[in-house]
Amino acid sequence: MKTALITGASDGIGEQAAIALKDLGWQVAIIGRNKARTEAVARRLNAPHYLADFAKLSEVKALGAQLLRDFPRIDVLANNAGGMFSKQPLTEDGFEMTFQVNHLAHFLLTRMLMPTLITSRASVINTSSVAHKSIGLLFKLDDVAKPKHYSQHLAYGNAKLANILFTKELHRRYHAQGLNAAAFHPGVVASSFAKDTNSFMRLLYHTGLKRAPGVITPKEGAQTLVWLATNAPGVSWRSGGYYAKQRPAKTTRKAQDEALAKALWEMSEQLIAPYLEERTQ
Repeated sequence: MKTALITGASDGIGEQAAIALKDLGWQVAIIGRNKARTEAVARRLNAPHYLADFAKLSEVKALGAQLLRDFPRIDVLANNAGGMFSKQPLTEDGFEMTFQVNHLAHFLLTRMLMPTLITSRASVINTSSVAHKSIGLLFKLDDVAKPKHYSQHLAYGNAKLANILFTKELHRRYHAQGLNAAAFHPGVVASSFAKDTNSFMRLLYHTGLKRAPGVITPKEGAQTLVWLATNAPGVSWRSGGYYAKQRPAKTTRKAQDEALAKALWEMSEQLIAPYLEERTQ
């Protein structure tokens, strides 16, 4: 039986991916922030569940340690949790909320699980977005974790660009050891996205516009994630790539910048170092 760990699985495409994989006979672990919703999905699927707020790296650290104990084999890690957040104070860890929840927390979780991911020859699937093209315009390592000027939209676009850069560098560093990685755009999904923001995107996701042509259901949005999870890397898809609608998709030139991907990785390593060091003591 194959095993998938899915963050952000208490609703939306994470929940639908868990349902689809469970129906295919997989073991799935439901990882979410909201206790009631996460437990409800886990009960329906008769699946284990874990709670963690990705705005708190201490909780991500505890999550990673527990998952290492509970799962000697991991076939898929789906780094799916994320969202857009209105401008607000830095997290308790000192980072911009959007960057931490969408990228840095998943970077820490992936790094903690790396020994098992490698021995399992796992696939790491990162939920990105086409937003990296339209609003991921001002990506600078100097201020991406502590932005001073740009809006919630630029913060989100930059975080989604970081997902792709992380995927590419993860592939470069670990593919030779058997690890595979992919990023994907799920589509414009009628979900809880942008619910707690003042973004214009709320009009699309939380009004009658969510029934407009081109807006898809969470079940449809999960299809590319499920396709990546269930099809063989190197045969159906290429490790290190970016996908949409179950096929390769174009990225911006900045998303293909190998030097930027390496620099983001090294910066992320520095930012999470205290949590990895504590784990080894």
